[in-house]
Amino acid sequence: MEILNVNPTRMEMAKLKKRLAVARRGHKLLKDKRDELMKIFLEVVRRNKELREKVERLLTQAHQSFLVARAVMSVPVMEEALMFPKQTVELNVATANLMSVTVPKFSYATSVPRSDESDGGGDWDIFPYGLATTSSDLDASMQLLASALPLMLELAESEKTAQLLAQEIERTRRRVNALEHVLIPQLTETIRYITMKLEENERGNITRLMKVKDMMLEQTYRYRDRM
Repeated sequence: MEILNVNPTRMEMAKLKKRLAVARRGHKLLKDKRDELMKIFLEVVRRNKELREKVERLLTQAHQSFLVARAVMSVPVMEEALMFPKQTVELNVATANLMSVTVPKFSYATSVPRSDESDGGGDWDIFPYGLATTSSDLDASMQLLASALPLMLELAESEKTAQLLAQEIERTRRRVNALEHVLIPQLTETIRYITMKLEENERGNITRLMKVKDMMLEQTYRYRDRM
């Protein structure tokens, strides 16, 4: 492991020790964040799988009912029945913070023109046609599509959330690996190198002082011999 290019001084070693403490704390926090993100991600993926199965089942049933209705109804009658939708749907998009990840929140509201509000409302609002000239299979198809709409929005929200969580998990994983395998070992090796350098300099200073002491004692003995 390469060491950092710093001067081997006590001041630099103190700075590096502070950086090492911050890096270790950040490493622990990022690992905790990664583990929690993985837990949330797995829950979202499970929910996503359930929603996808429900939506695919409803759309398959709606498509089958629509094919049967198309077989028993003439094309002009069906086109006339579906030409003018009775309901309008307004999609609302908001955001939420999930472990520092901004995820979307979808909601919708349906509205009926005022001229049609006297029809009784409820489940009948989804049919833009009279029931006398249309097939019951077309009614079933419309009802299945209406029931699939909130699930489709929830599925879209869940899939986007899973995608954003996966990206954040990957970024967090890279940061954890960078701290664990690069920065922390690098700081540790640099501190060890500075410590060894300081100890070496300390031993050199002690050796020089001992030599100076021996030289002074030798000069003192020579001076006494001359006296």
